[in-house]
Amino acid sequence: MQDRELLMRALETAKQKGASYADIRLNRYLRQSINTREKRVTNISNSESFGFGIRVLVDGTWGFAASQNVTAAEIDRVAAQAVAIARANRAAQGKPVVLAPVKAYRDTWQTPVMKDPFRVPTQNKIDLLLAINAAALKVKGAAFCTSNMNFVKEEKQFASTEGSEIEQVIIRQAPSFTVTAVDRQAGKFKTRNSLAEPIGAGYEWTESYPWVAEAEKAAEQAVQKLSAKSVEPGKYDLILAPSNLWLTIHESVGHPTELDRALGYEANYAGTSFLTTDKLGKFKFGSDIVNFFADRTQPQALATCGYDDDGVPTHEWDLIRNGVFVDYQTTRDQAAWIGQKESHACSYGDSWGSVPFQRMPNVSLRPGKEKLTLDELIADTKRGILGEGRSSYSIDQQRYNFQFSAQLFYEIRDGKIAGLVEDAAYQAITPEFWNSCDRICSEGYTLGGSFYDGKGEPGQVNAVSHGCAAARFRNVNIINTARTM
Repeated sequence: MQDRELLMRALETAKQKGASYADIRLNRYLRQSINTREKRVTNISNSESFGFGIRVLVDGTWGFAASQNVTAAEIDRVAAQAVAIARANRAAQGKPVVLAPVKAYRDTWQTPVMKDPFRVPTQNKIDLLLAINAAALKVKGAAFCTSNMNFVKEEKQFASTEGSEIEQVIIRQAPSFTVTAVDRQAGKFKTRNSLAEPIGAGYEWTESYPWVAEAEKAAEQAVQKLSAKSVEPGKYDLILAPSNLWLTIHESVGHPTELDRALGYEANYAGTSFLTTDKLGKFKFGSDIVNFFADRTQPQALATCGYDDDGVPTHEWDLIRNGVFVDYQTTRDQAAWIGQKESHACSYGDSWGSVPFQRMPNVSLRPGKEKLTLDELIADTKRGILGEGRSSYSIDQQRYNFQFSAQLFYEIRDGKIAGLVEDAAYQAITPEFWNSCDRICSEGYTLGGSFYDGKGEPGQVNAVSHGCAAARFRNVNIINTARTM
């Protein structure tokens, strides 16, 4: 370990001051953002952050302190401060913290990459972004195009008094674009965003994605949306492509299965959950074909890593099995709350100066068992709507009632695409929606995700992916958003 002497010093100082447990995270964060519009670069930002955070348990109570001054003397001071904070917190502690056991690990892990994006010349990235803009603007009716790239690299060192010493390098990226088509005579405009999602991969993925071809197609679709008919509201069979369905999974499955949310610890900011602990193991969340799993191990997923910020190795587990709610997302200090003996490795702090707490892992819908493609699913649908791409959404504090839109909605008539429709959104209640799922494709499983999922006070962000194939939901309420305004 590069800074092993400092890490061990922190742990020893914390123990000498009275901590029964201590860990330290010594982390460096590199971030780059490039933004363009039409033929020009509008912003380039590069930042670096380096520091450490020490977390301790004293008499069953957490204490935490951090600093960006990485010296031996500061390590001693911050370790002592963390212990003093734990003693001060003890007056407000109800029950003592109980940590689920974990083995000691000495290991390294890195996002598999061929090209580190931070070693790729900035000009190469600018050239690609401007090529995307140019391709979109060649389409008649396309008036504007913005594009951007965001890269994050986390270099993390973790050590604990239980003997773990872990190094990780995690790389994520989020390239995207937005095309705007304008009808100046009618005084209206329509947009179409890129369907590519953030990903945990090297720059080789960016180079291999067909950005220019998609930008041209996106511009054509944005123009088509200007003349698309307004949807007729009513009940439809709804087919959601992965580019749209992942966000519905995030909001209606990922968030309600967070244990701290279910127990009310996030009520003040991020909300609660209708999946209370009395429903565990018996609540019919979805139809029999609906199976959701959580993990931090899927290749190229945003929350994927080797170990969480408690030093627990990442793994996969079921949240919804054959439609039944069977488990939550947990950390070491949460597992005992529901009688579990192992953590699900969901601890994460977004900075060396942030307290690690429960954050969402990758939550994904398993593909269907029957052999089924999206084209076959469309052919099997008499009166339906197909949604592609994420757009606006709204969901209540308990993740129960929701409304989602899409970048593109297509009407399906007698098993065929009948054209684009506009002003559409789908409304549902979470368990009714997932119980209406009658077919899930076996082909076309892809990842979507969020680079900035917010939670906590003070607020933190987490990057997380959701995998799925296309799925169909019976008799869903489709509203016309223009008529309800």
